[in-house]
Amino acid sequence: MTPALTKKHFLLCLSLLLVPAPAQEQKSGAPPRPPEVANISYGPHERHVLDLWKARSDAPTPVVVFIHGGGFRAGDKANISPVLLDLCLNAGTSVAAINYRLSHQAPYPAPMHDGARAIQFIRWNAKQWNINPMAVAATGGSAGAGISLWIGFHEEMADSKSEDPVKRQSTRLVAMGVFGAQTSYDPRFIARNIGEAAARHPALAPFYGLDPSQLHTDRAYRLYEDASPMTHLSPGDPPVFLFYVEPNQPLPQFGFLLKERMDRLGIECEMHHRDDYQGNALPQVHRQMVEFLQRHFPGK
Repeated sequence: MTPALTKKHFLLCLSLLLVPAPAQEQKSGAPPRPPEVANISYGPHERHVLDLWKARSDAPTPVVVFIHGGGFRAGDKANISPVLLDLCLNAGTSVAAINYRLSHQAPYPAPMHDGARAIQFIRWNAKQWNINPMAVAATGGSAGAGISLWIGFHEEMADSKSEDPVKRQSTRLVAMGVFGAQTSYDPRFIARNIGEAAARHPALAPFYGLDPSQLHTDRAYRLYEDASPMTHLSPGDPPVFLFYVEPNQPLPQFGFLLKERMDRLGIECEMHHRDDYQGNALPQVHRQMVEFLQRHFPGK
């Protein structure tokens, strides 16, 4: 059993769930250049929009899909880090940034399903946008990290019989590079491994669309398990790069536990946290993550 959290650790847990991961999302300002494709709709909801920056290339390029954080209650695709964007484009990789429905608009599984549909939509437009549909990766911080991992570990969601051509596209990823990831959204798991305070975080019940009387029911337990990326991990899943801006404990425990499981399955998982670096870790972390994703694109 993890010891009770100190006030400092409790505040860190709040920040992990509530705000975008600072390693990957900017607080203000615009990306260094406007996207070639802006606010295109990938679904019927007003939040179903994405931007696309195209890498300069005669051949189809890989694409990294950025999914913003914000505790499933806030955030926007405009929060993409200009540093991350430049590193990807300079490496010949296109970048998409998406919005998705927030918990007050549609609870789980809506955010995960929105992320998956955005990936399918990008694949459907691959030829038009000069993208290699076999080279799609995802990245994000906090909630965006959880969505990225959930899609990456989840079984294929393509529906070959659908009348919607977008739904016939694959949802599979080649790799994920994530920041501040909650690898489980099960309050029972969080209480055991992170702390009771984090398990009672106010963002969790709205994420599931549950009221307090429903938190300890069989329906809730099924939702907790299905929403947790680690639940879906299986042999042959994509490799993962993890970074935690916090020191070694307690929050990086989310990553250590995922890495243990991935190591047992023989799936590459590269993990770092604040204690691994001296000075400003973020420039080095961004480079490491982009290099990691590049290694796993087909043909690299």
